[in-house]
Amino acid sequence: MSRVILAVIVAFSAGAYAAQQVERIDPPGLSTPQSYAHVVKAGKTLYIAGQVGAGPDGALAGPGMAEQLDRVLTNLGLALKSQGADFSHIAKITIFTTSIAEFREAAAVRAKHFGPHRPASTLVQISQLANPAFKVEVEAIAVLP
Repeated sequence: MSRVILAVIVAFSAGAYAAQQVERIDPPGLSTPQSYAHVVKAGKTLYIAGQVGAGPDGALAGPGMAEQLDRVLTNLGLALKSQGADFSHIAKITIFTTSIAEFREAAAVRAKHFGPHRPASTLVQISQLANPAFKVEVEAIAVLP
């Protein structure tokens, strides 16, 4: 009898998993990438591509870490809002920066956007981002209510 129940559970789980759709979304207000999507939605999970300190026209927010980080998080907010989410729905972020010291000086910018909603976070210093003028990039995983 337990084999029958297990078979039913496995079949049901497989069917539920197969029914889950993957949507690729490029929200208004963000650039239009050619080789990736800004947001990939799988069920109630959002995978948000790394956001940089540039507007939809590609113009850099400025040369400093604080102004770039503010634009990065504004872009992240636009991606979230396009799916009915906000910063409180973020479960995990990964931050890539060319200077951890400069990033830490811009901590108030991060606090302004996230408020009390502190996600799991990884901070990585790298030598360079896709554009040498970029100082920070943030990717995120969020869960819809």
